Amino acid sequence: MAASTSRPLEYLEGLPGMTFNKLYQQPSTALAIFRRMLPDLAKCFVMALLYLKDPLPTQDLELWVKAESKKQRDNALSILGRLHILSKTLTSENVSAYMVTNPFADSLRKALTGSEDSQSFGVFSQHRNEHRKSISDLDEYARRQWEGVLGYMVGTEYLKDSGHPEVSLSKGVKQLLQAGHLVEIYERRTEITKDGFAFVLQDVNTQVWHILILYVESAEAIGMDSVEVLSFLFLLSSLELGQSYEKKYLSPVQLRTLADLADFGIIYQRSPDAPRFYPTRLATTLTSDSSALSGTVGSSLNGPAGPQGASGTGSGFIVIETNYRLYAYTSSPLQISLISLFTTLKYRFPNLITGKITRQSVRRAIDMGITADQIISYLHTHAHPQLRKHNAGHSTSNTAGIPPSILPPTVTDQIRLWQLERDRLRATSGFLFKEFTSLQEYQAPCQYAAEIGVLVWKSDRKRMFFVTRHEQVAAFLRSKKEMR
Repeated sequence: MAASTSRPLEYLEGLPGMTFNKLYQQPSTALAIFRRMLPDLAKCFVMALLYLKDPLPTQDLELWVKAESKKQRDNALSILGRLHILSKTLTSENVSAYMVTNPFADSLRKALTGSEDSQSFGVFSQHRNEHRKSISDLDEYARRQWEGVLGYMVGTEYLKDSGHPEVSLSKGVKQLLQAGHLVEIYERRTEITKDGFAFVLQDVNTQVWHILILYVESAEAIGMDSVEVLSFLFLLSSLELGQSYEKKYLSPVQLRTLADLADFGIIYQRSPDAPRFYPTRLATTLTSDSSALSGTVGSSLNGPAGPQGASGTGSGFIVIETNYRLYAYTSSPLQISLISLFTTLKYRFPNLITGKITRQSVRRAIDMGITADQIISYLHTHAHPQLRKHNAGHSTSNTAGIPPSILPPTVTDQIRLWQLERDRLRATSGFLFKEFTSLQEYQAPCQYAAEIGVLVWKSDRKRMFFVTRHEQVAAFLRSKKEMR
């Protein structure tokens, strides 16, 4: 699954079981979750069970997966269970079995066969519209609005400097960014936080999902049904880019959500009273793996040459020397503002800025909550092709099978040392398992936690271990207890 999947998946997993019954009433929601939230193996399980008349015995399902893929099977079943898509039951012979839950099964079947007559997937506008927007118009609108949000976070008036119409963010947008701890207000001045800096470094799809989850979490506080809002977001993700849709079939909650999403560029409407709206690419790519978004809406976060990917050999605009001098070939106020967060800028030319990474500039960034790893990640992501080529050719680390270092090691080491001066402890949220009666009882779940990638720390002597997630480990312990 893509990185942008983890945020909505974590939110869905935290919902109470009864909420899913209401959420899965809409075919658009069931289809969106099936397409975007599930790993491939989980999708195979759902499709295999969807049209079965009777539950499938557990032993039969386990035969579908090779023994060496047990980890992937358990992970798929765990996700399906946490999302209340698959449930365990008993057959008439009192044998443990799996079945797809309702209403998810009914809604997914309707979505796949097109047998749903309601407005679950929106209603096309049939009227001729002289103000019809093209896909390029919608992309430009979405890009301008989203960059306005990012510009507010990093403290730059991007649209003014770029010759575009100024984006005026609503009070609700600013409050949402503050509530999500992406920005903080000090003496009427907006400052980006550690979480905000990490947010800006993410791809646009992940950023949009982050904002939408914050919006859903705040829905109840402003008098809206959070489940209806979430269901409407999945509906928007299923709409067609470039097509206009009627608003008269929407509920009051959906209309209010629509108005709020327009501020972020997720939908376009000519005016709040307009009878139609358009989903932008920010909405239609929420439940797809399309990479077109990063090439259009997110293009301004790259260098002037328009790189196609941060990891590609042709991407990047930053050169950094062993004496900590930095050269950035960009005219983007967004990028300049980001660089100024951890760099002392010296000169600015039409397409180039120069500066130096100093102890004072790094500590200033750390005081704002930005970490050394985030700074290094940013420099690595946007390294100039010549810097990549030069350092890769002179690096000796790849002789041991380790990827060559793109950034000068003296720079990365010193940035980390400057952080260590201020921060010598690192906290990890998770769960502690302890008080095992025997070493054998302790070793099995500990090894299982390591296999599924959630183990952070262990002590064989104290028979204790610490994990980032507990659901699968707890299920493993229960299954062991039942086998006794």
